[in-house]
Amino acid sequence: MDEHHDDQMFIPEGREDREHVELLLRVARMYYLDHATQNEIARRIGYSRPTVSRLLAEARRRGVVSVNVSHPLEQVLAAEKQLIQRFGLKNAVVASTSPGVQPSVAVGRLAARFVADAGNRRTILALSNGTSLSALVDAMPVQRWTESCVTQMLGSLARADDLLADSPELCRRLAHRLGGAYRPLPVPIVLTSSATARSVRHEELVVTTLELAARSDIALVGVGAVSQDGRSPGILRPFLTPQIEEEARRGGAVAHICGHHVDRNGKHVPTSLCERTIAMAPERLADVPIAMVTAWGHEKVPALHAVMRAGLVNSLATDEATTHQLLEYRQ
Repeated sequence: MDEHHDDQMFIPEGREDREHVELLLRVARMYYLDHATQNEIARRIGYSRPTVSRLLAEARRRGVVSVNVSHPLEQVLAAEKQLIQRFGLKNAVVASTSPGVQPSVAVGRLAARFVADAGNRRTILALSNGTSLSALVDAMPVQRWTESCVTQMLGSLARADDLLADSPELCRRLAHRLGGAYRPLPVPIVLTSSATARSVRHEELVVTTLELAARSDIALVGVGAVSQDGRSPGILRPFLTPQIEEEARRGGAVAHICGHHVDRNGKHVPTSLCERTIAMAPERLADVPIAMVTAWGHEKVPALHAVMRAGLVNSLATDEATTHQLLEYRQ
């Protein structure tokens, strides 16, 4: 047999005899499994390279060869799209869960990467407080955002056991990693009386700092869960009295954000704690271009659902397990 058959000997596409199907299988295996080039295949079977190309095309059209492009990340990307559509978000980043990796680490890394991609050297960032934001700050890549500024959006917890999750320390650490400045708010988040709080709110430093936070480019917040009896295991716990817990319970509070309680619809639940709180109003988050809440865990699902449903935030960073629960959650 001649090294290359004349193309007139090529069997027309559609022929179903065994010999032709075997030829398609042989050519497909050499090309896709053995990684032989079309020229090498042509030399082996005695056909020209254009004929080999036509055989490969026929094998794909007839289903002899099927191409499957897949990766576990596809499920995560699909979940992010579902979150965006379901809650009308601008952004959603979902961390893949891996054995031995804590959600705080996985979500913190992904959220930090998102912030690094979204910001620039002139970005103004506003921070609340909490362990979720501490994980984000820890994972933030070092930048050269020399004209950036990080500002508090609420007062300080002023407790040694919460130092790393407190807003002043978070702002300082984040500014250090970004290479920019930070704007502290040296007042407690909760004051001893409503009269003192009213006075402090009129201080120029407080007014300008909270206004800077409201006009930030990126606002980073956590969200606290509130049980049916009005209790919260989060950062507000030391400030909650039986009276305040009863007020939260009667108001149907399911979450607290920026130091204030909200119900399942994201509506503010006024309590006597509000009168003593120094913080940016949660409603002003809606005007920030990127207002991201970072949280995970089944206990946070009603709280996340509430603040996203109300449009208080437009971006979310969480993990796969929490995402599935959010998408299935019904009030």
